[in-house]
Amino acid sequence: MRKKIKNGTVVLDNTDLYYASFGSGSKTLVVLPGLSDGLATVRGKAWILSLPYRKYLKEYTVYMFSRKNNMPEGYTIREMAQDQVRAMKKLGIQSACILGVSQGGMIAQYIAIDHPEMTEKLVLAVTAPYANKVVSQAVSTWIKMAERSDHTALMIDTAEKMYSQAYLHRNRKLFRLLAGFTKPKSYERFLKNAYAILGFDARKELSQISCPTLVIAGGNDLTVGNKAHYELKHRIPDCKLYIYKKLGHGAFEEGRDFYDRVFHFLSKDRS
Repeated sequence: MRKKIKNGTVVLDNTDLYYASFGSGSKTLVVLPGLSDGLATVRGKAWILSLPYRKYLKEYTVYMFSRKNNMPEGYTIREMAQDQVRAMKKLGIQSACILGVSQGGMIAQYIAIDHPEMTEKLVLAVTAPYANKVVSQAVSTWIKMAERSDHTALMIDTAEKMYSQAYLHRNRKLFRLLAGFTKPKSYERFLKNAYAILGFDARKELSQISCPTLVIAGGNDLTVGNKAHYELKHRIPDCKLYIYKKLGHGAFEEGRDFYDRVFHFLSKDRS
């Protein structure tokens, strides 16, 4: 079976956004990445992005979207969600399962709230219903590092707040080296994404999410805190929660069965 891998672009008004798609299934899964999209988009990366989704490729066509390229000042999470829906419709996607990771999970919450007809099932991974104290402190720290163009500090602090101690012990020496290869020409995109997080609060509207929802969290999340996932579970009516107790914000990378767990929820769990 061919994966039908594609790197594409969707035009929105005076700008565009990049997406990667892979798979040949009749079902649609939309994946929304986190704040890292502010540093590097999905452009040209469809093949490598498809690797964790090998199990999906017969049953699903998977689309992974970046945020649009020309973001206005004061661009909000809700506006990101509206533009995401417009992009989906331009590609002929009338409804989909949605997997949102970190900031992508914030965007996904508003898609499910404002466009229930577009959202079949929802997976919210390592995310929060608002910019709580832990979120605000982490993102504000990264904003300061980006504003002074200290990319090495940004990459190291992000890793320290993301991965488990076991992972850090194995890979900590690589972060400084990798920082030299990942520095963007400008931090404008990153900063607009980051400031949008600080203004995010969907708590009062989460009860409007009507689709089956799975929240996946790390038990020691230094980026969104250890209460955010319980609040999502409490406020979303049809919601299940799974916690990787020994992992943190990087549970979607470190959790060996993360993609299997998501696949099972989307494809097998009809309750």
